[in-house]
Amino acid sequence: MSGKAITHEQVRLYMKHKHNGDTQAQASAKAGISERSGRRIDCGILPQTKEPRHWRTRRDPFVEIWDSEIVPLLKKTPELAPTTLFEDLQDRHPGRFPNKHKRTFQRRVKSWKALYGSDKDVIFRQIKEAGRLGLSDFTELRDITITIAGKALNHRLYHFRLSYSGWSFIKVILGGESYTALAEGLQEALIRLGGAPREHRTDSLSAAYKNLSKSEQDDLTVNYQALCEYYGMTATRNNKGVSHENGAVESPHGHIKHRIRQALLLRESNDFDSLDNYRQWLDGLIRRFNRRCDEAFEIERSKLLALPKHRTMDYSEKVVSVSTSSTIVAKRVLYTVPARLVGETLRLHIYDDRIDAYVGSVLAHTLSRIYPVKSNQRARSIDYRHVISQLVRKPQAFRYSQLRDDLLPNATYQQLWLYIDQHLEARTACKRIVGILSLAARADCEQALGRYLEQQIAIDKLPGLHQLEQRFDPKTDSDLSQHLTNPCPQHTLSHYDALIPASQEIH
Repeated sequence: MSGKAITHEQVRLYMKHKHNGDTQAQASAKAGISERSGRRIDCGILPQTKEPRHWRTRRDPFVEIWDSEIVPLLKKTPELAPTTLFEDLQDRHPGRFPNKHKRTFQRRVKSWKALYGSDKDVIFRQIKEAGRLGLSDFTELRDITITIAGKALNHRLYHFRLSYSGWSFIKVILGGESYTALAEGLQEALIRLGGAPREHRTDSLSAAYKNLSKSEQDDLTVNYQALCEYYGMTATRNNKGVSHENGAVESPHGHIKHRIRQALLLRESNDFDSLDNYRQWLDGLIRRFNRRCDEAFEIERSKLLALPKHRTMDYSEKVVSVSTSSTIVAKRVLYTVPARLVGETLRLHIYDDRIDAYVGSVLAHTLSRIYPVKSNQRARSIDYRHVISQLVRKPQAFRYSQLRDDLLPNATYQQLWLYIDQHLEARTACKRIVGILSLAARADCEQALGRYLEQQIAIDKLPGLHQLEQRFDPKTDSDLSQHLTNPCPQHTLSHYDALIPASQEIH
């Protein structure tokens, strides 16, 4: 066609169609060229091949400073980025190198590094062998906010994956990247899997090692080795900062997060009624995610190692004494425990989401574990139910208690205390709030009682304790009335005389 050079491909097509019996006009049309060009080809006049250009069409703006200023910097510090070098060049030569030369400079630097720079990292693709490798890693949902009953959940995800089949397991982790979180997640994954791979790899656990002493770091390493040995796995860790060594689990993080994001859009809500509901929803999502690898997983399942009969230790231990305030301290958090444990020595099994407290070998109580907002801060977990029976005996201790504000379970009760303290005499106010907390614990009506009292003080009314008990704990009155209607029978004097020995009878 006019204005366009004939390509060698068009010449080939023209000659092919001519060879197949087409006329000059037909072959030219099919090749997309004119009949005149077809006649030239028939006469042996073929299009000339242009020689590649090896010269510049414009003057090199960096020719005077490239060898003297840029190359020495690249040799000395190869990590310098082209943009950094160009901006430094503009500072040293004001007005000489406008921004329109930036792209040219970037190409020159890239070309120099390719010709004279140091070797770059090479990724050696690995053969995936069924049943050989399982990997663990932690990840965060940075751009996804999950809420539990309207309150944002601060958490991360533990991710276990088989390298060969791609089978995955996800667990919600409330704390940081700790050995406890790894041990819990890994064992749950292996139990769900029904076997263990021959090798287990994780990252360097830098977050778990943070702020630990050398001996504690050694203990963590020993615990990890022992955990893997218990399941017959070889324990390995990738080099710190080299994420591609854990690429078989690092890369799928993005796929998992994408599915979570899409499933939440389909669900039309990021809010869950409880943490258990969120865990169940996430578990169902991962089960659907694993369907894509069913065929490969069936091959891998037969290659896995058999599991031992019982799980091994997946918690950290701590021995504490319960103070006279009915409190203990674990992992920088102050917890209350039931008052019956005051003075006892407890052996704590500290999991990622709970703390089991043992007296000897008997489980005495379980606490929900909480975490400080920042790692260098402290926190409190105070449950008024643990100490309310004792506080009822001495209600005046409430006013100046160090834990007073924490004993009030939520903002509703805090506002209630302010109202009571302003409208009642000091001693009466303490008795009233302690009585309300006792009723909430006894009748298990904390939320309903709080809502009712909030409505009452809104109209400037404060019901008495007896009225509240009749409304929220009627069995108390029924028990009392039953006792009054069915009093203990009175015995006659002759019954008491029968108890006196005959030798002591008065004549």
